[in-house]
Amino acid sequence: MKALYSLFLVFALAALPLVGAGALGMEKAFGLYIPFLAVAVFIVGFCVRVVDWARSAVPFCIPTTCGQQESLPWIKANCIENPSTTKGVVGRMLLEVLCFRSLFRNTKVDLHEGTVVTYSSSKWLWLGALAFHYSFLIIALRHLRFFTEPVPGLIHALESVDSMLQIGAPVLYLTDLAFVVAVSYLLLRRVIVPQIRYISQPQDFFPLFLILGIALSGIFMRYFAKVDIISVKELTMGLATFSWAIPEGVGALFYVHLFLVSVLLAYFPLSKLMHMGGVFMSPTRNMNCASRKFRHVNPWKFEHVHYHTYAEYEDEFREKMVEKGIPVDKPLAEGAE
Repeated sequence: MKALYSLFLVFALAALPLVGAGALGMEKAFGLYIPFLAVAVFIVGFCVRVVDWARSAVPFCIPTTCGQQESLPWIKANCIENPSTTKGVVGRMLLEVLCFRSLFRNTKVDLHEGTVVTYSSSKWLWLGALAFHYSFLIIALRHLRFFTEPVPGLIHALESVDSMLQIGAPVLYLTDLAFVVAVSYLLLRRVIVPQIRYISQPQDFFPLFLILGIALSGIFMRYFAKVDIISVKELTMGLATFSWAIPEGVGALFYVHLFLVSVLLAYFPLSKLMHMGGVFMSPTRNMNCASRKFRHVNPWKFEHVHYHTYAEYEDEFREKMVEKGIPVDKPLAEGAE
């Protein structure tokens, strides 16, 4: 039901531009106003979330580690899994962001008959996530040809590599196939695997259905519907140059695609998709583990802040602690019982 609810919501969102731009003639609303508003919400929301995380104090040294910490000179430390220097943290972050290293190390747990617990490798999730993110990145870069004139040579080179296995005309991009397969895998994994389905919420299914709808509508326009690409580029160039003009010949399907992209942009800062910016702000990843070398000072420890010390705590609860048999530093005063 959670997945069906999210799927129905995506269908309802896709129907809005079909009716609004296709039947009611609201091309300006779905072609100009809503995309501009979505981009503004994305930029402002993204910055607000990142600034809020950056301002949060980190009272403890809490990097996640799984290697030997730096200690004595004759003990070899793991500079990536347990970095004690800024260089090690940068290397660890690069491997995390570019290669999803922690997801690569992920294992799955299975409970068999009786109480037999087995641990095994779980690389399919890592491979699916890697294919999804890199395909998404390449597709986004390819779309820059709609917002630039002349189109940079780097974009042409990227398109050439992406379509090296040319099948038919127009050419079939490899990232289009990889992207649909990766999103479908991540979606089916949440539906089929009982443990994942149990903990999944509508907000987990909704972005996957939304992204899949964006991908399928774009593929349908490219290979089947055959929209006027000249009019589409005229519209996108107008968006890039803040021109409030709607060209003729842009079909309703393009407005569906553009509206779903706008919904994704506006939804992005409010969702779990913000891990794109949050990974850089996570103290479990961006802190070095040099707790044996340097003292981590609590940034919340201001002189004017009153702390409830243990002595004060014991004075407040001494009678109850003695009653429960908890040892105390000071005995009860005579006549206190």
